[in-house]
Amino acid sequence: MKKILVVFGGRSVEHDVSIITAINSVIKPLRLTKKYQVEPLYITKEGKWFWDESLSNIETYSSGKIANLTKKLKPADISFNDGLIISNGKSFNSKKVKIDIVFPALHGTYGEDGDLMGLLEMAGVAYVGCGVLASAVAMDKVISKQLAIANKIPITNFLFYQDKDYKANSSKIINEINTNLNWPLFVKPAHLGSSIGITRVKNNEELETAIELAFHYDSLVLVEEEVSNLIEVTLPIIGNEVPEPAYLERPTLQKTDFFDFEAKYLRGGKKGSKNGQASSSYSQVPAVLPKKLYKQAEELGVKIYKSFGLTGIARVDMLIDSKVGKVYFNEINPLPGSLYSHNFQKFGLSNVELVEKLLFFAMERFEQKNKINSSFATNYLKQF
Repeated sequence: MKKILVVFGGRSVEHDVSIITAINSVIKPLRLTKKYQVEPLYITKEGKWFWDESLSNIETYSSGKIANLTKKLKPADISFNDGLIISNGKSFNSKKVKIDIVFPALHGTYGEDGDLMGLLEMAGVAYVGCGVLASAVAMDKVISKQLAIANKIPITNFLFYQDKDYKANSSKIINEINTNLNWPLFVKPAHLGSSIGITRVKNNEELETAIELAFHYDSLVLVEEEVSNLIEVTLPIIGNEVPEPAYLERPTLQKTDFFDFEAKYLRGGKKGSKNGQASSSYSQVPAVLPKKLYKQAEELGVKIYKSFGLTGIARVDMLIDSKVGKVYFNEINPLPGSLYSHNFQKFGLSNVELVEKLLFFAMERFEQKNKINSSFATNYLKQF
């Protein structure tokens, strides 16, 4: 029986979303198969790692019991000397498990951005999802746009700024934005997901406030033009060398809205979300678009997936100018919230089938990588 370690929580503003993804969309369906030994590893907002069965119960978090629980539990001991081994102490009767596959469910900073993947690569353990470089590039909105340009993928006009430069001369930057970009604009932290810290602005006063807000979450901020006659679409994709797209999905929002954190997870309270993901009430699956435009967006999404070297699972977000029929790349989410399982379900892939396929892709990529020789015999040291 393969031992699967599900890692979630973390030092990220997307901490709570990560918990929902891990428990509802990964741990529960994996356990339904009765094929795997599933181990929950929770990382607190302060960065402490805990391993205990009670951490796989959503009520532990929703009731607020998690704070008292982590005070009583000993932090987990993790060894990377022989693969990945997790234990709950150094006593003779401590529990110890050697992990076969890690299933990262860490959204945002220190997880989805490639940090955890680097650790797992060093440990030599298989893991679900995108690799180090693909994760890092996908979570950096500036670099991802620059890579899109290199691959002749359409994007909107944009500028980006470091916080130290903005603090040194904010008036110069505001003037530069006014000179080079057309209103309305979107201001975004460069490295966050779940649409946190994103603001749509129509004038300089709103722009300055939005930039200050974005710098609260990140040291790098992106400012980009809005797409006219906008239709937002998103395409979840799984696979390694051969991408398998699900349905193109379209958020159904008011004309003045965009698909922000509230629309994704909170709108309408419990009725506005299901298992922590966007409710079908707020999205159209599959997106109702002219056949040619639908195919154009789907093909662009797959091209982006390949161009960025994405593996396992990712979600590609795109913007459509419905009047001219042009599709623009917006951003990539290398770990979609709740794995976007609602979309894959409509496509004909159950939650259980989805997580099992992701485990298969993880092992496939791991085995292929292990075929590559990573050592080189040399007499170099003998001269010293």
